[in-house]
Amino acid sequence: MKADPEAQRRLLDLQAIDIALTQLAHKRKALPEHAELGKLARELSTMEDQRVRAQVAVDDLDRDIDRLERDAEQVRARKEKDQARLDAGTGPSRELEALQHEIGTLNRRQSELEDAELELMEQRETAQAALDEVVTALEARRATRAEAERRRDEALAAIAKDEEFRQAGRRPLAADLPADLVTLYEKIRESSGGIGAAMLRQGRCEGCRIELAGGDRARVKAAATDEVVRCEECRRILVRTAESGL
Repeated sequence: MKADPEAQRRLLDLQAIDIALTQLAHKRKALPEHAELGKLARELSTMEDQRVRAQVAVDDLDRDIDRLERDAEQVRARKEKDQARLDAGTGPSRELEALQHEIGTLNRRQSELEDAELELMEQRETAQAALDEVVTALEARRATRAEAERRRDEALAAIAKDEEFRQAGRRPLAADLPADLVTLYEKIRESSGGIGAAMLRQGRCEGCRIELAGGDRARVKAAATDEVVRCEECRRILVRTAESGL
């Protein structure tokens, strides 16, 4: 393939832009915020599970307290009714004695229910404190996540802006070069780790960092200036300049 020496030299400018774009793509993937957000997501998932369990514990205690309160209310209502009948003093003495016995039983039952309710209320206070602690920690973690997302978004925006700038410079440069030269460059770049063209500096290919052997060096030196030569080792386009050392 033939190409003007200046066009070949400009391949290095194109390559420099492409390297920068590759580095930006890598930078996007390797942002520390990605790893941080992944870790935060796992922590938040665990903390949310803890919050749900703590909330269930509080809800269960509330349900049990409500049940005891209803039972106690029924006992109080029954006791008040019995007491009213007893105070009225009507009915056979055996019935009045039965009312007194029942009132005594209801008093004991009310005391048991109130003691049980008090114990559950103390447990609920402890459970609520545990829930509040988890919720506070969860909110703090969510705030940390929001800050990490903000930093990530700012970094991504900066990378996108840099990419846009470099792509804006790449398009006219690639369009100005011979189409067949660009096609060859792109094909090599795709199969060679993103490097399609490399400078020949002091007899060494800057693509694979291998110095040209005697015969290969003579071949490149003898090639016409408009001949597109390639490294025998890495097959990348070798761009000759005043620094080639030939």
